[in-house]
Amino acid sequence: MAKSGSLSIRVVEGRALPAKDVSGSSDPYCLVKVDDQVVARTATIWRSLSPFWGEEYTVHLPLDFHHLAFYVLDEDTVGHDDIIGKISLSKEAITADPRGIDSWINLSRVDPDAEVQGEVCLDVKLLEDARGRCLRCHVRQARDLAPRDISGTSDPFARVFWGNHSLETSTIKKTRFPHWDEVLELREAPGTTSPLRVELWDWDMVGKNDFLGMVEFTPQTLQQKPPNGWFRLLPFPRAEDSGGSLGALRLKVRLTEDRVLPSQYYQPLMELLLESVQGPAEEDTTSPLALLEELASGDCRQDLATKLVKLFLGRGLAGPFLDYLTRREVARTNDPNTLFRSNSLASKSMEQFMKLVGMRYLHEVLRPVISRVFEEKKYMELDPCKMDLNRSRRISFKGTPTEEQVRETSLGLLTGYLGSVVDAIVSSTGRCPLALRLAFKQLQRCVEKRFSGIEHQDVKYLAISGFLFLRFFAPAILTPKLFDLRDQHADPQTSRSLLLLAKAVQSIGNLGQQLGQGKEQWLAPLHPFLLQSISRVRDFLDQLVDVDEDEEAGGPACALVQPSTIVREGFLLKRKEEPGGLATRFAFKKRYFRLSGRDLSYSKTPEWQVHTSIPLSCIRAVEHVDEGAFQLPHVMQVVTQDGAGTSHTTYLQCKNVNDLNQWLSALRKASAPNPGKLVACHPGAFRSGRWTCCLQAERSAAGCSRTHSAITLGDWSDPLDPDAEAQAVYRQLLLGRDQLRLKLLEDSSLDTEVDPGRDSSATDGPCAEVLAQQRAATTHLLQVLEDLEQAHEEFQKRG
Repeated sequence: MAKSGSLSIRVVEGRALPAKDVSGSSDPYCLVKVDDQVVARTATIWRSLSPFWGEEYTVHLPLDFHHLAFYVLDEDTVGHDDIIGKISLSKEAITADPRGIDSWINLSRVDPDAEVQGEVCLDVKLLEDARGRCLRCHVRQARDLAPRDISGTSDPFARVFWGNHSLETSTIKKTRFPHWDEVLELREAPGTTSPLRVELWDWDMVGKNDFLGMVEFTPQTLQQKPPNGWFRLLPFPRAEDSGGSLGALRLKVRLTEDRVLPSQYYQPLMELLLESVQGPAEEDTTSPLALLEELASGDCRQDLATKLVKLFLGRGLAGPFLDYLTRREVARTNDPNTLFRSNSLASKSMEQFMKLVGMRYLHEVLRPVISRVFEEKKYMELDPCKMDLNRSRRISFKGTPTEEQVRETSLGLLTGYLGSVVDAIVSSTGRCPLALRLAFKQLQRCVEKRFSGIEHQDVKYLAISGFLFLRFFAPAILTPKLFDLRDQHADPQTSRSLLLLAKAVQSIGNLGQQLGQGKEQWLAPLHPFLLQSISRVRDFLDQLVDVDEDEEAGGPACALVQPSTIVREGFLLKRKEEPGGLATRFAFKKRYFRLSGRDLSYSKTPEWQVHTSIPLSCIRAVEHVDEGAFQLPHVMQVVTQDGAGTSHTTYLQCKNVNDLNQWLSALRKASAPNPGKLVACHPGAFRSGRWTCCLQAERSAAGCSRTHSAITLGDWSDPLDPDAEAQAVYRQLLLGRDQLRLKLLEDSSLDTEVDPGRDSSATDGPCAEVLAQQRAATTHLLQVLEDLEQAHEEFQKRG
């Protein structure tokens, strides 16, 4: 039985942060750590004590994860960034409420003695002889200790306490992975057994030693089950500083952990789900999909929509699934102006479907224009209340312009960018994925059937543009980082330019229905261009749905990303192969890398014809590299194994921590099915005849640090996993089981009521038949849920 876990994290905003700069402000950003591994970094919000980030992350992780931490820092151009504070959440705190955490949390001070990480390996034996008790503590080694020295390493030693006695191991210099292999014996007089405490410290020649962590065992543990193995280091217990003097963060965190059964156990549920989309949607009240639509709400609705879309994509039935939800939504909508405007399961499912199958299409259409806006940094403003003439002066160097001049210049720039956006969209019909075009065709057909009057002639266009423009193109223009169009959020000036572009694209997507209305009358100079573009968009939408349904690829989809598709690409610095001889030099050369479903290839430039490739099937590990290994940040290693069984390591430097984590995640997911994955590797480099991490002298020495292949970032390119998605649907249905049982009782009571004053045989036949069908469907679904629950209990007992 497979185990899966994922963290949904949203770093919303901060408030009342302390000023760290002489200007009386700060430039805050957040680091997100899972068990001391940095998994994400938010953008820096310049000159703000109440920053808004609004960044979301999904982190796939192993079930044995322990804690999540958020560090808020002030970015400095010169010197080290200043630490403002931190928030640490244990696994128990996150899971205390099934809905997760959604609140403001005060920042605490960062206490060096609490910043511990890593594990220690011990073998403890409690002996007794004529002289009393003897505790023999074999301190074997430690791994992944916190770096306390400026070199990025530590000088660790262990101190063992038992009763009134203590002993120390030797000090191992310049390593976070010490191997002591020392046995310390401590004696105690007969009587009550004392607890055992093992502390790890970093030795310093000047000043006091730095604390690295501790483990403690009760007398009962020592007597009944003496410690033998790896143990996670803990900080000294102390009260948290939660006074709020360092400000607070608003966070949303939810942990989803599940045990996924073998595929055959989900088959009955899958059959019910597939039957749902093939039956009449409008009258459906008892199918799993109808129940899920009624149960899902808020954030759960978006997660559920993603799971359902992936599940039906894996079966090649995403089209029928979306059509089922569309028919239900259209049937209960009387006003076409409100169609798909709410966050219903139908709207969320179509939105997630666009992201899953259309993200590469979105990148091809919008990236060139978005990149221009970021790089050119032109000042654009049409709203006279927000117009900054001094900023325009600094840009133009021609004196202070008038408001009219700024408006004319801004209008020219805005229509130039907007023209490029519209041109890219209307000429993209051939690049739009076939599955997306077919879904839009079904959507248009359903809407036309429901709103067929001449007064509703635009509804068929608005239904599609409401999704494609208002829920896909416009949000991507407004926040390109959230759609992987940029690595960083925009600065305030660029953000305002993107907002103007997004508003214009929204107006085009609304087909100009609200032009001239509302408070934003200052957009009036843009109206002629918008009206001109609307006719082009109508033609584009007609072309988009002009597709033969027989063109759909046969068979169920097995992956969102085909083997030939480029998942990730960009420049990285690659370390040259180590030259022979005694002179070891570490040189990194710039190369352009492409990751596809087949291999990781690289060349000198994107256009270079000669490529060197690393087959994905050869990858055995993808891991971080300690900064001290090459005195360089953001380095990762790709460990491969050739046909002869020889290991090779390729070292790559990324441009920042987010780029590093995205490459790590993409490579780990791409190589996930590989057999023979390493469980440990070296986070350092082999230099001067030894590993820089653990100081072992043999190049072939076993790895000293655990690998982290299970830690990946969730995104649109995640592989489909039908069993995990079916398990998530089952969990959601369990929440509505009581509701189903109540409905079954109500149907049974209706069926047994008899009116003696009338002949029911002639009038109630169809109604009774419908009730019987509903009762049978409800009973079947309840039985499927009960069978799955029993299967989980059986697997749980097996361990």
